[in-house]
Amino acid sequence: MKIFSAAQLYEADKTTVEKQEITSEALMERAGTQIFQWLHQRLNRAPIPIRIFCGIGDNGGDGLVVGRLLIEQGYNAIVYVVNCSDKRSQNFLANYNKIKNATKKWPILMKGEEDFPEINPEDIIVDAIFGIGLNRCSGGWVKKLIQYLNENKAFKLAIDIPSGLFSNSPLEDKEAVLRANHTLTFQTPKLSFFLPETAPFVSNFDVLDIELDMEFLHNTEPLAELISRPEAQRFYQPRGKFSHKGNFGHALIVAGSYGKIGAAVLSTTAAFRIGAGLVTAFIPKCGYTILQTTIPEAMVITDKEEEFISEVSVDFEPSAIGIGMGIGKNKVTVEAMKRLFKNSKVPFVIDADALNNISENKELLNLIPKPCLPAGRNSVLTPHPGELKRLIGEWKNDYEKLEKVKKFSNKHEVVVVIKGAYTITVYRNKLYINNSGNPGMATAGSGDALSGVITGLLSQGYDSLLASVFGVYLHGRAGDIASGQIGYEALMAGDIIDNLGEAYLDLFASEEEEQITND
Repeated sequence: MKIFSAAQLYEADKTTVEKQEITSEALMERAGTQIFQWLHQRLNRAPIPIRIFCGIGDNGGDGLVVGRLLIEQGYNAIVYVVNCSDKRSQNFLANYNKIKNATKKWPILMKGEEDFPEINPEDIIVDAIFGIGLNRCSGGWVKKLIQYLNENKAFKLAIDIPSGLFSNSPLEDKEAVLRANHTLTFQTPKLSFFLPETAPFVSNFDVLDIELDMEFLHNTEPLAELISRPEAQRFYQPRGKFSHKGNFGHALIVAGSYGKIGAAVLSTTAAFRIGAGLVTAFIPKCGYTILQTTIPEAMVITDKEEEFISEVSVDFEPSAIGIGMGIGKNKVTVEAMKRLFKNSKVPFVIDADALNNISENKELLNLIPKPCLPAGRNSVLTPHPGELKRLIGEWKNDYEKLEKVKKFSNKHEVVVVIKGAYTITVYRNKLYINNSGNPGMATAGSGDALSGVITGLLSQGYDSLLASVFGVYLHGRAGDIASGQIGYEALMAGDIIDNLGEAYLDLFASEEEEQITND
């Protein structure tokens, strides 16, 4: 699913009005009707007070449409106008007159704190104060209203975007943003729904199709793409009947040091479980018995050193190399990385201590193999926020972070997987936001498993960007399936790996089968 900027969505509205030969007021009626139907299906005329707070722009106009339709259907809907300026949009004015004429219930005008209504915890608050536009009413009392609503325990439903939050710009004042329990957003989700600083204001959301012009949406380059099951289905490369293990590559996992051999076990197992034909683990001597015992399918080569890696030497040409998981920061290991980068022509998945070693020895960046031919065989970096900060430096906000990562990706010709609640894969100027995964995956070894997954996909011939985006999705979906069985708190990295097969099967499961898996 594409994610567009506020400017692009305004243009989509304009194009829709022109091509469908409708008025912008009619488009607003369409959007407001969708909100009403969502509420009506869930409330079924329950006599719950619904308090709708409308701004004086187009978002407020949406709220007026919802209020009118609710009142017409017999709901106990109370409409308030947050009158913070003399400037009103034409669509707001048109719908203000409509609600007065159709319901005979004039909206309540609010001009200051003295107009704040008493709200009970059992009420429903509908937030239609501000939309995706950049303009904000002046006046401290509006901020206080939002804070007043936040303090109330009533269920809060935001229309399109929580008031005070920008669609694709940095947060200005977190104290002036409505904390919505649920958001109903039009046509596509907004970028701010997925970034660490702003996503907490959007606990849950649904996307309502208001039938914007499909040609415009199809042909317009988005800010980002959201990766869910429909997208992941298209990534899958089926296997031929007469395939053999040689068709699915030979992955090399360079991992582990004394006390951290588990990282090698997890990443090697994940590379196998995701489908690599062959996997060899290169580890210090101390891990030999552990690897041979826990993963009999793997081939194991040991370093001459007992407790750390000093020289990576193998007698085959791997299809892809995963490096860094638990290798430590020994100077000898750093030199081994340097030689391996220089002497290799295949794509790497670079994680954990390999990233930290690069951060402390920036010359290593220039040694990462560049994608020669065939195209699409770039190396992949998989930093968590701390590792990313050490790579690219501090950032003021999430948007600056993304811009810095884009520049980093362009300069070094690498794919960067920014791990988080919504993992974002960056390649050059493109962003891919993952929509699978859960809080239970915030556990030791989860990242090692992801590195093995991406390495295993690379070894099978998926290009680097596809291996990253698809791998992140499957890793997250496996975590979702596992947490559905044992809960967030009990989830371990091994559970994610054990459910990678289920994540594959889930790609093409029926709705009934998917429900069983989720349950």
